[in-house]
Amino acid sequence: MNIPLLQMKNISKQFFGVYVLKNVNFELERGEVHVILGENGAGKSTLMKILGGIYHMDEGEIYIEGKKVSIRSVDDAKKAGISIIHQELSLVPYLTVAENIFLGREHSSLAGFVNKKTMFDEAQRLLDSFGVNIRADEIVEKLSGGEQQVIEIVRAVSFNAKIVVMDEPTSYLTDKEVRFLFNIIKDLKQRGIGIIYISHRMAEIFEIGDRVTVLRDGHYIATKRVNETNTDELVSLMVGRKLTSYYTRNYHKTTETVLEVKNIGRTGVFKDVSFDLKKGEILGFAGLMGAGRSEVMRAIFGLEPIDSGEIYINGKKVEIRHPLDAIKNGIALVPENRKVEGLFLNECVRFNLTIRILEEFIKGIIVRKKKEDEITSQYINKLFIKAYGEQMVRNLSGGNQQKVVLARWLSTNPKILILDEPTRGIDVGAKAEIYKIMDELVSQGISIIMVSSELPELINMCDRIVVMANRTVSGILDKTEFSQEKIMHYAVGRKEYVNVK
Repeated sequence: MNIPLLQMKNISKQFFGVYVLKNVNFELERGEVHVILGENGAGKSTLMKILGGIYHMDEGEIYIEGKKVSIRSVDDAKKAGISIIHQELSLVPYLTVAENIFLGREHSSLAGFVNKKTMFDEAQRLLDSFGVNIRADEIVEKLSGGEQQVIEIVRAVSFNAKIVVMDEPTSYLTDKEVRFLFNIIKDLKQRGIGIIYISHRMAEIFEIGDRVTVLRDGHYIATKRVNETNTDELVSLMVGRKLTSYYTRNYHKTTETVLEVKNIGRTGVFKDVSFDLKKGEILGFAGLMGAGRSEVMRAIFGLEPIDSGEIYINGKKVEIRHPLDAIKNGIALVPENRKVEGLFLNECVRFNLTIRILEEFIKGIIVRKKKEDEITSQYINKLFIKAYGEQMVRNLSGGNQQKVVLARWLSTNPKILILDEPTRGIDVGAKAEIYKIMDELVSQGISIIMVSSELPELINMCDRIVVMANRTVSGILDKTEFSQEKIMHYAVGRKEYVNVK
């Protein structure tokens, strides 16, 4: 009988008396990609942190190649052949590829000095073994996102890893980089390395996975062979119910223009960008990575300067040189990277929700705590945030963190809401809730700009879609014109379709 590469048996973990994992079982075979699927907060990260020695389990056993092991630290995990590649890459950008691969375990000469030549030679040998065109002496910050992911994988393999955990590895990759990564994963499989793959992207699961294990609310639900299941079954297992209305959108015909952008540009970043936004509309922004979508949004919000062009709100020309100017004009921005730009991770939910509206409960030196608590409770309930006011934001799931950022800006009563990748890194259940909130907001007359790399959500949620390529607008499509093929034609800068609005 074949002994599994990894067995995790009856794993349990509590925080403050509350179970986040309860009797969870998981197995991994050699040369297998085993996907772990579940809503944010299901226990996926906690299970992997136990495997990686970051957390200690309260109950349970771990076996590697049939031998029971004790993993009490990250070093224990590495010695057992376990390597975890986190969603936020841990590379040092100003060091070379070789220096990153051997960081903390540098090769040294007999005299005790770092032997860079030996390090570079060994690193290059590892890189060449994967068939990648990356030089070991190249500075990491000059590499693409996909290439940096490869460096993380090579570093993991250099520890003689038997098990590699990949947590949302494609979140910030282009389609081309994803293909590159998947080829590396196939190479790892052929070497007999077991891969634990965490992702919310269903298409990836069916392309790269062999088996999928579903967790829900800290409990093991089921394990399925990927070729014997489907998206509907997996979603139902994840959320405990069928999502009959994944995308929620009630369309309202509108003609009133609330925002008009005319030929705005910033040297070397974007150029001649023009579009308008209607009241109660969801206007999508599509494009490949580097097309300039996020940069345009940051400029409209006053985070980056505009060298040319004009912005009109309700027909009146406005000057937006600072985010405060944008806020005064009724504009709010939920940024792409919520953890870096959107949240105070070491503060509580209440602090994050109310930081933009201090004047509503602070008069002089008097703080009306009751009023602050009322506002916090109002938005927790309104957006169905699974948290309490004093809970630290860093401990929330990705979906709930995103709702906290959204709630903060909704508390400012914006007329125009810019959402940059609003569902990135969150599960299908949380996505469905975000879509429902967006639909409710536009029904109330708020206008939304949604930047997204996921074409299905743009097609299903938007009234119109602006497509950017080469740092400018290449096309604007009405809902009747939507198709993934047409959007991609414009995204690569082609002009085959002449009915551009």
